[in-house]
Amino acid sequence: MTELSAVLRTAAQQHPDRHFLVGEGDPVTVADLDARADRCAAGLAARGIAEGDRVGVAGLNTVDWLTLFFGATRLGAAVVTLNVRYRETELEYMLGQSGTRLVVSPAELAGFDYRPLYAALAPGLPRLESVVWFGDEGPDGFAALLAADGAPPAVELSPDTPAVVLYTSGTTGRPKGAVLTHGSLLASARGQQHRQDTGPDDVLVATLPFNHVGGITCTVIHALVAGARVAMVPAFSPAGALHAAAEHRATVLAGVPTMYVLMLAELAKSDHDLSAVRIAVAGGSNVDPPLARAMAEAFPGAHVENLYGLSETSGACVISATGDDLATVCETLGTPLDGVEVRVVDPATGAELPDGQDGELQVRGASLAAGYWEMPDETAAAFRDGWLGTGDMVSRRPDGHLVLRGRLKEMFLQGGFNVYPVEVENVLAAHPGVALAAGIGVPDDVLGEVGLYFVVPRDPDAAPAVPELLAWCRERLADYKVPRRIEVRGELPTTPAGKIAKAQLRQEVVPS
Repeated sequence: MTELSAVLRTAAQQHPDRHFLVGEGDPVTVADLDARADRCAAGLAARGIAEGDRVGVAGLNTVDWLTLFFGATRLGAAVVTLNVRYRETELEYMLGQSGTRLVVSPAELAGFDYRPLYAALAPGLPRLESVVWFGDEGPDGFAALLAADGAPPAVELSPDTPAVVLYTSGTTGRPKGAVLTHGSLLASARGQQHRQDTGPDDVLVATLPFNHVGGITCTVIHALVAGARVAMVPAFSPAGALHAAAEHRATVLAGVPTMYVLMLAELAKSDHDLSAVRIAVAGGSNVDPPLARAMAEAFPGAHVENLYGLSETSGACVISATGDDLATVCETLGTPLDGVEVRVVDPATGAELPDGQDGELQVRGASLAAGYWEMPDETAAAFRDGWLGTGDMVSRRPDGHLVLRGRLKEMFLQGGFNVYPVEVENVLAAHPGVALAAGIGVPDDVLGEVGLYFVVPRDPDAAPAVPELLAWCRERLADYKVPRRIEVRGELPTTPAGKIAKAQLRQEVVPS
C-alpha cells in the first residue's frame, strides 16, 4: 500500500476494534478514524475541495486535526500544516503562496480570537474561499463539515500524490513549502517502524506537534503502519507528557532536546511510573552527551536513541542502530534507515569524501520530498540528481555511523579556523551547572568572526559564572574554539517545533 487512505482503510477492515488514539475522551479505533475521514472528505467535497487543492489546518494535537488530515488526503488534497502560534505575517505568506482554498483553525485558543485575524487576512488572500472553525457548533464549525450527506468521491491516488505542504521554519530567507507525498511519508514511517521494531503492543506519546514531521510522521503515521497506539497530548508540557506516558504505559517516548531537559526537571520533582518505556528517542537538533546520559539514567529500561530527519525527508532518515551502546549514541547520529542512501561531499566541489572527513551530508531515497511548492529555483538548488543537500556537516565512520559536526551555515571562521558551534555547545552542556547551550558566530574586527554562546543554568539561583565557564572550555577545547563571549539567560527562544531559535538570537545581537 503506497497511499495513506488505503493504509488507514485496510487497518480499519482488518482490525476495526483496535484502539488507535487514546487520552482525548473515549478511545478512537482505526475504524472510527476511517469513518470520520470519510465524513470529512464528503464535507470538504461539498465545499468544492477536490484533488490537487490545498487545505490548511492549524490546531492542537486532537482527533479533529487528524480527521481533517486523513479526510483531505483521502480526496487527494494536500494539507498545509500550520502552527497555532502563527500570526498575520506567517499566515498571509503561507496561505497565499500555497494557494490554500480552505483553512480549518481554532475559533479561540489560549485567549486569542482567530476570527478577526482571518477577517483581516481575507482581502489579501483571494484564493482562500472558506474558514472552518474547530470548536464552533455553528454552520461554519468543524462539526457541520462532518455532517455532510453522502459518501466522498472516489479518487485514484498514487505514491506521488502530494499529501502535505510543510513550510520550513524560515530561519534564513523566506519559508519554503516542502511537498511531502503519500509515498514519502509512508517510506519514512515504515523505515522508522522497522528500525525501532514497533508493533501492536507499543504506545507512542504525541509530544511533538502534528503540523511537524515529528508529530505527523514519526508519531501518527509510524503508529498507523505499526498497528500501535498514540497517547494524545494536545500541546506539550513536561507534566502533561509524562502523565500521558505513565497513564497509557507508553513504550516509545520522543521529543526534541529542549523537551527532554524540561521532562527530566519535572521527573526530579514528581513521581511517574515510566517503566514501560523501552525507547527514549531525541531528535530535531544536537543531543549533547550529558543529556543522553541523563536520559539513560531517567529511563533505565529504555534504549536511548538519536533520530535525525528534516521536513524534506518527510520524517526520520537516520536513527541510532538497535545495538548501539550509550557511548555510541553520545557520539553519533546513528545509521541510515533501510531504503535511505547517504553520502558525504565537499560542499564547495560536490566531490564525495572518504570516511573520516568532514563534509555535507546528502540523502537519497523514497522518503524525500517532491521539492518546494512552486519554488523551482530553490528546489533545483536543494535536490540535485535525486540527492538532497541537508546543509548539515558530518563525517562517516567505517561502520556507517554518522557523526554530526554542525550546520554548514552555522559554521564560522575564527582567525582562519573552522568552528562548529555544536562542538562547543556539547562542552558547555557537560558543565554540571548548565542545562542548555547555544552558540552563533558574530562579526569581529580582528578575527573576522568569534563565538558568542548563550547558556541556561540548571539552577537559576546558582548560575555558573562566566569566567568559570570559560575556564571549563579552555581545559577541553583548542584555544580558537573557546568562546569569546558567554551570556547567561533564564531561557532561550524556540521555534514552533521546539528547537532553539538561533536566527532570533542572531537577530538580537547582529541586527540586519
